[in-house]
Amino acid sequence: MSYRNSLLTGILVTGSLGGMFAQSNSTPTPLPKFTELSKDDSRRLEQQRAVVAAAARRSGVSSLTGTKADLPIIQRLIDNKVFAKTQTYELQCLGVAFGDVLASELPLRWVMVTDEYGTDPTLRFKKTTFQINALTMISKRVERDEQVDVSGLLRTTREQLAKIQPTLQ
Repeated sequence: MSYRNSLLTGILVTGSLGGMFAQSNSTPTPLPKFTELSKDDSRRLEQQRAVVAAAARRSGVSSLTGTKADLPIIQRLIDNKVFAKTQTYELQCLGVAFGDVLASELPLRWVMVTDEYGTDPTLRFKKTTFQINALTMISKRVERDEQVDVSGLLRTTREQLAKIQPTLQ
């Protein structure tokens, strides 16, 4: 499983990146390849959602909705350190649950991406190359002992998409 270091991996443009940086013999970064989720990919995401749902049930929540209503539940699981910073898989499961919220609020959908980091589920913005790696948004912050504010992450993601959307039309 690959790890990405940023909230938004950015906009990838066609053309020679080497030319932009005056490196004539460098190889351009390949554009990411997006594919629909296979049955196995969907099953994997469902298994990850089930990990979060089980943790939420232990905290007295009957179910997750995949909507903004899940934010306080996800935040409580983070704040209560239900998953230790060494539990990367479980923290990434929280990322999947958070990604579902993002997908319900914004023009994003789960797909698989293959890029220089490997193949992983990601949230794709419309039919562009812009992607949001919800899988690691929470885990990376927890692992770095950073405060995680899922409502703030939603707000920031919404603002960033609004800012870049005109450039992607």
